[in-house]
Amino acid sequence: MSDSMLAMAIHQPGGPDVLQPVSVPVPMPAHGQIIVRLAYAGVNRPDALQRAGSYAPPPSASPLPGLEGSGTVVATGPGVTRWQIGDKVCALLPGGGYAEYAACHEHHALPIPAGMSLRDAAGLPETCFTVWSNVVMRGQLKAGERFLVHGGSSGIGTTAIQIARAMGARVFATAGTDKKCRACEELGAERCFNYRDEDFLAEAKKLGGFDLILDMVGGSYLPKNIKALADDGRLVQIAFLQGPKVEVNFAEVMTRRLTITGSTLRPQSDQAKARIATQVEAHVWPLIAKGAFKVVVDSEYPLDQAPAAHWRLESSGHVGKILLKVEGI
Repeated sequence: MSDSMLAMAIHQPGGPDVLQPVSVPVPMPAHGQIIVRLAYAGVNRPDALQRAGSYAPPPSASPLPGLEGSGTVVATGPGVTRWQIGDKVCALLPGGGYAEYAACHEHHALPIPAGMSLRDAAGLPETCFTVWSNVVMRGQLKAGERFLVHGGSSGIGTTAIQIARAMGARVFATAGTDKKCRACEELGAERCFNYRDEDFLAEAKKLGGFDLILDMVGGSYLPKNIKALADDGRLVQIAFLQGPKVEVNFAEVMTRRLTITGSTLRPQSDQAKARIATQVEAHVWPLIAKGAFKVVVDSEYPLDQAPAAHWRLESSGHVGKILLKVEGI
């Protein structure tokens, strides 16, 4: 390893163009950490929020954006037992993914699934950790239940559709174009509602309500989600694209025994993320091996074109994951 590396840093809060190339020191591994020479990095909504100045990284994390990536282990810190130099991994990162090298906790890295490329594997950690922890661990999805995911064509959405379908749930989604709806249905959604033309609440009533809803929209969707739930249903909130504040009638929550919960991944403890990683490897990796789950890649950009990747993300025209190619830049 050299002493310095290329990275894309946030020059100041603002739009995609505030991402600028810089030369920064290569991170050193702390106790229990590994250093990964990244081949690819995933681009996610939290990256855009951090760039805009509304999602500060934890104090101990790199100030660089980037929450997932894939590559080769090139250094190990004291106490590391699982990985050796040369191992190929994909990893959930606390930050720092928009760079040639990144540090992460050894138990937040997973082996590259058999037969999967480093490119596709870079799109696994953030979405798989988020979906599994919220849909399965927190939302308690069961076979036969009716499950709705908003933003079905996003990286989270395409992951949630496939995992829920593989678990035997009846899967539904919302998306903003007929093309996106078709993509969701091809992945396993029974129906995808175009929210520009269809009222998902009216469709929910025809179905008898949803047992579980995964939402990243918030705002005006919150009261509609509550009405769209079946009795004893669960709403899991993971983001607020329309804002976190809205008036809700909790009498309906009480009388229909509804559960409203949610989480964010990045602030959770290393131990909590390690528990999620263990479950993801045990339950999602076999789905990949069976061909029941794949990473849907929308587009790929060189690392130094991260601003273009963010423009693509914020256009909401993408279906699946947006990736940055780091290796060979």
